[in-house]
Amino acid sequence: MKITELKTYLVNSDEGESTDRPGGRNWLFVKVVTDEGIHGVGEGGGWPVVVEKAIQELSHFLIGENPFDIERLWLKLYDVLHGHGVTGSIRGGAISAIDTALWDIKGKALGVPVYELLGGKLRDRIRVYGHASSPKGAEDLMARGYTAFKCGPSVSRLKELREAVGYDVEIGIHCHAQFAPSAAIRMGRESEPYKPLFLEDPVLPENVEAFAKVADKVGVPLATGERFATKWAFSELLARNLVDIVQPETTRLGGITELKKLAAMAEAQAVTVAPHDGSVGPIVEMANVHVLASIPNCIFLEHKANDVSWRLDVAPGAVPEENGYIQVPHSPGLGVDIDEKVAAAHPIREVGSFDYNFRSPEEILRSAPD
Repeated sequence: MKITELKTYLVNSDEGESTDRPGGRNWLFVKVVTDEGIHGVGEGGGWPVVVEKAIQELSHFLIGENPFDIERLWLKLYDVLHGHGVTGSIRGGAISAIDTALWDIKGKALGVPVYELLGGKLRDRIRVYGHASSPKGAEDLMARGYTAFKCGPSVSRLKELREAVGYDVEIGIHCHAQFAPSAAIRMGRESEPYKPLFLEDPVLPENVEAFAKVADKVGVPLATGERFATKWAFSELLARNLVDIVQPETTRLGGITELKKLAAMAEAQAVTVAPHDGSVGPIVEMANVHVLASIPNCIFLEHKANDVSWRLDVAPGAVPEENGYIQVPHSPGLGVDIDEKVAAAHPIREVGSFDYNFRSPEEILRSAPD
């Protein structure tokens, strides 16, 4: 079997008028075609419009290759891109999309789900968690069967949520790396009576010493990972036991290959895995489901509970969340495809068509918690 073509699809996934990123939220899908009539699908993130260009350039190095050689091709692409410097979300996004599609091809060709290629499944369904920063939002999720969600970085908000929904549901706090260490420590300590499940990115995770300072003084589990583009970015945090939950973004980490490796790194340190899935599309969500089904240290999967109406239409076979879980599919490969007509019906929007939310310097680096 040989690779003959790579196709890319940019899909608008933002119905709102306001955004915090260039061009709004978009999905980038890829289809890797072979000479035996089998194709695989993947998804790349980071900066989708730029990642698409990267994939188009990389296609030259894949045509004629055997798609079964997933590990070798991952290393080939990584090496081809080394001249661009230390890897980032663009490099990671391109490799992620292609890698995921190759796993899909291999599963389809062998007639087995991807999780079988990863060692078999340990669970039949994956628990998901959502987003809610108001009692109404939390109650709506719980009515749908959710047992976990996360809210914005505010102790008063967490207190309000606990008073509304009690302690039978798990609540995490997402800080978006906005706080100076002293402010993060104060917020973590003040939140402890309300038993948050985790404190996500309380400080810049790239600053390991700042992360260590928070870990040393706060009795709340720390989580991080959505900003990282390789497994190596997690190495020191894991080696020093500074993180309790890793939250890799599979569309920029390096695809299924890297997610499986990171899960093993985390398992060795008694750390659980909860991939970031709040802004990505249905293809990588199914990739996450296959990997999480195959690892022992899965805690749950982030999920955008209320997304654009065409989320499932553009990816036939994607399994919807039901009662707070996503069932693990049994079809060969990922069990999902791309509907090219639906993708074409939702083109990305012009940059100037949005109202942009710019943070002030004080919001980018907050010196005190709410």
